[in-house]
Order: sequence, then structure tokens, then C-alpha cells
Amino acid sequence: MITAVFPGSFDPVTRGHLDLIQRASRLVDHLIVAVMVNTSKQPLFTKDEKVAMIQAEVRDLPNVTVQAAAGLTVDFMTKVDATVLIRGLRNEQDFGYERDIAWMNKSLNDQIETVCLIARPPYAYFSSSLIKEIAKMGADISEYVPTAVAQKLHQRFKA
Repeated sequence: MITAVFPGSFDPVTRGHLDLIQRASRLVDHLIVAVMVNTSKQPLFTKDEKVAMIQAEVRDLPNVTVQAAAGLTVDFMTKVDATVLIRGLRNEQDFGYERDIAWMNKSLNDQIETVCLIARPPYAYFSSSLIKEIAKMGADISEYVPTAVAQKLHQRFKA
């Protein structure tokens, strides 16, 4: 049985993330979406809020689970007995970054293989950070995130 982990900060989960989750779920027996901490960013939502948002969106994918995780991704993968790491690539900059991380992860745990999925248009053109910026200004973000996530973003920025 192949277990994979798709890690990210998912702050918030986007339609691009969900597309990758759906596609990755067809490649493995069990996909764990790992809600991680990005130490270089200040999160808008708590881990529990992010887990709940993702769970609501993937409830129809029987082989997908969502978990909060901390520390190194490779350590989490060892804990859950996963051997495949799923990452998404939007552009050339993502490739360079993900290549370096994949090499580091391989040096930390030789059993892990990184599989990169190419983001499909229009998902390749936006990020969670960009979506938060335009949501903060009150713009319509329904094209980029699920309806429930858009509502939570707008509520957060009104507070």
C-alpha cells in the first residue's frame, strides 16, 4: 500500500490545492494532507481551522485524510509510514525550490520519493498569499477558493 503526504500551510486552501489533492489521490492508496507550519509566514487561520476547511472540501475522496503536523515533513512521514511526498509546481521558481527541498528530504530519509504535479491553468497563477491580499481589499475571490473558504476569509478581514 502506497501512502503519500501532501504537506502545506494551506492558509487558506485554494482551488489549486484541491485540484492537486484530487489528482494525487488517484495515484496512491492513501493520501494524507498534512497541515504544517510555515515558520516564515504569520498564519491567518489556526491549524484546526485549516484542517476543518480542507476536510469539508475533500469529504468525497475516500482515500484522503487531513492531519495537523509539526516539525520536519520527513519525520511526520516516518510517523505515518508514508514513502511518497507530493508537491505542486506552478512555475520555474517553484521547481528550483522544490528540487532543493526534495534533495534535502532524500538526504534525511532515503526511503522518501518526491512526486511533483504540475499546476493546471488557471491554478498556476495564484497563491494563498496573493488571495489573502486581494481578499483583504474586499475583492471577489470565489474563482480562487471554495465558497466556504471565501466566506471565512471575508469574515476574518471584517473583524
